[in-house]
Formats: sequence, structure tokens, C-alpha cells
Amino acid sequence: MRDRSALVANLAMAAFMAGVIWFVQIVHYPLMSGWPHDDFPRWEAMHRARTAAVVMPAMLVEGATAAWLLLRRPAGVPRWMPWAGLAMLVMIWGSTFLVQVPCHDALSRGWDAAVHARLVSSNWLRTALWTGRAAVLAAAVVAASRATADGGR
Repeated sequence: MRDRSALVANLAMAAFMAGVIWFVQIVHYPLMSGWPHDDFPRWEAMHRARTAAVVMPAMLVEGATAAWLLLRRPAGVPRWMPWAGLAMLVMIWGSTFLVQVPCHDALSRGWDAAVHARLVSSNWLRTALWTGRAAVLAAAVVAASRATADGGR
């Protein structure tokens, strides 16, 4: 039962993060260009603090449950699904820490239109990957549910 709970928790966090990243990509990041450029470091600092408070707990639960699913894959879930989900998560975290965080670091020093454009364009990768993770995990939940209905654990 814990294995299915981890699967549902992983899906919930991936779906939550997919929703957050779509909002950020379509609404929040584009609106940054309208923030007061003479006071941009203050706005960027507020953005970073508030965003971290929302996404870090979800990202930590998502990472822990993704790792758990490799160790305790629920019945009916094909072996490739947890591996694909974890691979996407590694790419998301890689993009976050190697691309988006440096962009935010640069914007913390002041407005830079080129850095902002890189932030927005590079964030499409995370948007696609979190959407893909949610889809794979939804399929895994369906597979686990079918196995339970067919007499699996």
C-alpha cells in the first residue's frame, strides 16, 4: 500500500509543479519585464523567496517519492515508468540549478533583458518535462489501479 501511496504522492507533486511551471512560464516570467527596472533587485529577491517557499517542499517530496518508486515499484507499473520519471526529474533539477538559478542570480544584480529572455526561453524545457512527468505518473497510477483490480497487490 505504501508503494501506491508514494506513487500517488509523486503524481500529486508532479501535477502541482506542472501547474506552477505553466503559470510561471505563461504569466509570471513574462510579467517580470514590467517590474520597475530601477528597483528590480528588490522585486527579484521577493520573487525568489516567495517562489522557494512554494516549490521547495513540493520538489523535495517529489524527489523522495521518485527515488522510493525505484526501490518499491507498485504492482502493474512497468519498470520504465519510474526510471523515466526520475530521468525527467534529474533533467528538471539540472536545468533549474545550471540555467534558471544563474539567470535569477544575474537578475538579482539588476534588470538585464538578455538574461530575462534566456530565463523565459530556457524555462520551456522544465515546462515540458514537468508536464511529461505528470503524464507518465498518471499512466503509472492507472497501471497500478488496473493491477489492483486484477488481483495484484
